[in-house]
Amino acid sequence: MGADSKGRLEPGFNTHVFICGHSRPDGATRPNCSSKNSLELLAELKKKVREANVEGIRVQKSGCLDFCENGVSCVIYPMGEWYSLGGKKDLDLLLNRILDGSPAPTIKMDFDNGQ
Repeated sequence: MGADSKGRLEPGFNTHVFICGHSRPDGATRPNCSSKNSLELLAELKKKVREANVEGIRVQKSGCLDFCENGVSCVIYPMGEWYSLGGKKDLDLLLNRILDGSPAPTIKMDFDNGQ
């Protein structure tokens, strides 16, 4: 197997953070994450992860995660945890969850209560 663009010979990510970057046309019956500035949040979270100088974390755009009604949809693997991001104010909570496991109940999607 050849090396990737960073010279790695094997996959180097333990944690994957997917933020929905899906957009829908004006007038669509459902909202979308892109119109809620999801790509700006994605770029800002990538920057924060880089500044934390932690390896093994990949932050990337996903297609539709089907929960756009809840805010900007985000899922973290391998934990399988879902989050609703309301803006930049939520990124530090998400980053702390990723880096040190700090709970982030205020931004976690609550599937039991329809969120």
